[in-house]
Amino acid sequence: MASVDTTEPFVRTDTDVLVVTIATAADGTALAGDALVPAATAVRELDPGIGAILLRGTGANFCAGGNVRDFAAAADRSGYLDDLAGRLHRLVLALRAAPVPVVAGVQGWAAGAGMSLVCGADIAIGGPSTRLRPAYPGIGLTPDGGMSWLLPRIVGASRARNILLTDATIPATDAVRLGLLSRLVDDTEIAGTAAELAHTLAAGPRAAMAAIRTLLDRSATNSLAEQLDLERESIAAAAAGPTGREGVDAFVAKRRPQWPR
Repeated sequence: MASVDTTEPFVRTDTDVLVVTIATAADGTALAGDALVPAATAVRELDPGIGAILLRGTGANFCAGGNVRDFAAAADRSGYLDDLAGRLHRLVLALRAAPVPVVAGVQGWAAGAGMSLVCGADIAIGGPSTRLRPAYPGIGLTPDGGMSWLLPRIVGASRARNILLTDATIPATDAVRLGLLSRLVDDTEIAGTAAELAHTLAAGPRAAMAAIRTLLDRSATNSLAEQLDLERESIAAAAAGPTGREGVDAFVAKRRPQWPR
C-alpha cells in the first residue's frame, strides 16, 4: 500500500463535499482524536456550498477504533476517555443534525468508534473485505459514539444485544443484510464510489434531502398519525419552495432539473 501523506488536513472541502478523515495509517488507523474537534466545528458551521459529507479513513482500515495504547498510557484513564468520548459525541451529534447526507467509505475494519460512525452514516459503502466489530467488550469497556442507540434502531434490539454482548465480528455480506452497510463494491473501488456518491448527492435537491433526513429522524419517536401530519406539512412546504417547484416544472417539461443552491 502506498504511504499516506500525514500532512493532509483531517477536514477539507472537495468542491461541494466536506471530506472528514477519521483515521490514517500514521496511528495504525486508530481514531484520529485530533480530527474530532475541527470536524465537529466544520459540520456545525457547514458552508452553504456543501451538499454532502464524506467520512473516510486513508489507511488499510476505515477506523480500527480508539488508540488503546493511548488509553493505557493515560495517567487518568477515566478522564482521558471521558474527554475523548465527549469530542467524538460532539461530532456524532453534528453529523446527525447536518442538513446534508453523510456518506461513509468503509474499507477494511470499522471497529469501536469506527463502527459507531458507520452506524450514524446515511449511506455506507463497503467491500468484500470490510468487517465491523463493536470491540468494546474485548477490552472491558462499553460503547460510545452512539452505538447503543443507533445499532438497535438498525438491526433490532435482539440482534443488537447479541452483537454487542458477544463482540461479534460482522462480515461484509452480513453487514449489508443487517442494514449496517448500504452496498458492496470491489475493495479497490470503495473510496472512489463513496466520493462519487457524495458528489452526486451534493448535486441533487438539497432542500428535499434535508427534509427527508428530518422526517426519518422524527419517525423514531412519532406515532403514525404524528408522522403522517409531519409528512403532509413537509411535502406541502416543499411544493411551495424553489426546489419543489423546479422539480415539478422540470418533470412536466421533460428536462433535467436545475436544482437551486
